[in-house]
Amino acid sequence: MVDFARSPRSTIGVEWELALLDADSLDLTPAAEGLLADVAEHAPDFENRIVGEMLTNTIELVTGVHTNVAGIAGDLCETMATLRSLTEPRRIELMCAGTHPFAQWQTQEIRPKDRYLELVDRTQWWGRNMLIFGVHVHVGIDSRDKVLPIVNALLGYVPHLQALSASSPFWGGTDTGYASNRAMMFQQLPTAGLPFQFDTWADYESYVQDMLKTGIIDHINEIRWDIRPSPNWGTVEVRVCDGMPTLEEITAITALIQCLVDDFSARLDAGETLSTMPDWFHAENKWRAARYGMEAIIIENAQADERLVTECLTDEIERLSPVAERLGCLAELQSISTLIDQGVSYQRQREVFRTSGSLTEVTRSLINDLRLSKP
Repeated sequence: MVDFARSPRSTIGVEWELALLDADSLDLTPAAEGLLADVAEHAPDFENRIVGEMLTNTIELVTGVHTNVAGIAGDLCETMATLRSLTEPRRIELMCAGTHPFAQWQTQEIRPKDRYLELVDRTQWWGRNMLIFGVHVHVGIDSRDKVLPIVNALLGYVPHLQALSASSPFWGGTDTGYASNRAMMFQQLPTAGLPFQFDTWADYESYVQDMLKTGIIDHINEIRWDIRPSPNWGTVEVRVCDGMPTLEEITAITALIQCLVDDFSARLDAGETLSTMPDWFHAENKWRAARYGMEAIIIENAQADERLVTECLTDEIERLSPVAERLGCLAELQSISTLIDQGVSYQRQREVFRTSGSLTEVTRSLINDLRLSKP
């Protein structure tokens, strides 16, 4: 049996992966171990909020559990300030995007943790290529029976979230032609990518048992789907998003995710059946959003109707506004319209490269985006 911890409905938490950069070269730097030691010595209250990841060039900020997006913003601001107090004496810059514009995967160091070393040993070239950064959003679910219907319904919003957060057009010094190259890379790992659509919790448990029995995974957390149940926390975890450079983008997309999940939860309580689509539509939508970003024409429903993703987002903002008002995140949800007008990260990065011809300048713009951002 896979026990699912019950959480208060629609509570939220965020995990934000940050890249560590040398202040002079703006290339990635393997500074995580030293920073984590600094946290333990100088800021022990933040040891559960500033943590390591697979590569030594990455630090992850982990929030507590909050009822609203404003709480997430305040939490991340406080943790970021603490982290900067430790990075600046070491001349380390911070940046967030789905990928670093010019860093080379061959030179990156893996943290000496068994689970990371085992992953790379198993996956070899693809595992070594995981030079990527993301943002994960957890939303509390108050009943296990709601989890799989909500996961299945959220699949219809993968292209919306992928396009909005797309920030990885460059990888290894090359324009990939994709808005989110990270999305295409991460799904190469076993058990990553889009989730299967299960009808019952027993079906999901049977899948987990098969994965454990055959040695595909040793722990349930090794199921790395873009959207997954997180049984230990009692949440649905949305892992679709590229790393986002600013707090404004994180709060906007967190608001969208919270509103979607809360709306689905309320509709299930009212006895509704949530809409789903065939797996092949979801796979196509993910590819279109990763390739074309905000210019993607996506499949909207099981009848194969199609529309521009920005038109779909505009309608969702209007539809979800009453939910957002009740949850206290109306301003953050409506700020998605501003993001669409100003351009999301992959668009801004390409514009900097168009005018400067320099990936170093693209990287500098991402550093400045983070420094200047505010909730």
